[in-house]
Amino acid sequence: MGKKRPRVNALVAVQAWLVRTFDGIVCESGQFVNLDAPIDVAPQDHPTNEPEPDLVVLTKRSREFQVAIPRPRDLRLVIEISGSTLGFDLTTRAELYARAGIVEYWVVDVAARRLVGHRDPREGLYHSVTAYGEEETVTPLASPRSEFRVSDAFGL
Repeated sequence: MGKKRPRVNALVAVQAWLVRTFDGIVCESGQFVNLDAPIDVAPQDHPTNEPEPDLVVLTKRSREFQVAIPRPRDLRLVIEISGSTLGFDLTTRAELYARAGIVEYWVVDVAARRLVGHRDPREGLYHSVTAYGEEETVTPLASPRSEFRVSDAFGL
C-alpha cells in the first residue's frame, strides 16, 4: 500500500525531532532511534506478532542489537504515524504494546492533527491515554526536559 504525503511528512518531522532529542544525548555516533525496525512483544503474542513500528527509541545503541530483536525493556518510546490504520493503532496495536509492557506509545493521528499518548501499561491496557491537539506539547517520559510540539509533526 502506498504512503500518502501528509503521513510521510509527519514521519520525517517526528523522526528528526527524535534524533535531535535522543541521539544527541551521546557524543559519539550511536543511533538510539530506529525506523521501521522489528520489536519483540509479550510471550503470549510471540507466535503471531513481530511488529515493526514506524519509530522506536531504544535504551541502548542500535549496533548493540546485532542479532537480537529489541525487547520491551529495551524500548523507551514507540511511535506509529497513523493514516489509514488509526483504528487498529489505537486498539489492537495499543493492546499488543500494553501487554508487552512498553512504557510509552504515541500515535500521531495525521487526519485529526493530534497525538495520542499511551502510558502506564498494566494488565494488558494503557491506564493513561491522552490526546494532545496541534497547539499542545508532549514531554516523553524518557526525556523529561524535552517537549515535542504536536504542530511540528504537521509542518506548522
